[in-house]
Amino acid sequence: MTDNTFTSHGRGAGQKTHRPDWDEYFMDIAELVARRSTCRRRAVGALLVRERRILTTGYNGAPTGMRHCLDIGCLREQLGIPSGERHELCRGLHAEQNALIQAALHGVSVKGATLYSTNHPCIICTKMLINGGIVMVIFREGYRDKMAEEMFQEAGIGVSQL
Repeated sequence: MTDNTFTSHGRGAGQKTHRPDWDEYFMDIAELVARRSTCRRRAVGALLVRERRILTTGYNGAPTGMRHCLDIGCLREQLGIPSGERHELCRGLHAEQNALIQAALHGVSVKGATLYSTNHPCIICTKMLINGGIVMVIFREGYRDKMAEEMFQEAGIGVSQL
């Protein structure tokens, strides 16, 4: 068994530092990707990984070339729509959708990949992930979508909260 700490030889030499496992490492990257989000309500980052290699990343926001909600406001806020409901009333794409779209644009197969996301996928993203051949979903937090959970289970896709 290995101790996941090491002694730093750079800045702060002599201090013990935690070395993240692979899941923590990829989730930390998803958190960084989320910082690119242009959503006023929730910043989400996602990445698709296979064999410890990042295939694509995505964050939530308006389609390429369109005005961002940060700049023009949020229709969902204006209408008082609760989180997790009426996804069609939003200018933005979800982080998971953008990660899948990036794969399609660049000819990268995501079959057999793991999704790392800062939030649990909604039912719309769940259906796309199932059809994309994703085999595992690891998420940090977020609302749990009962229908999404049931579909992941029926599709045999593992789901784990980190």
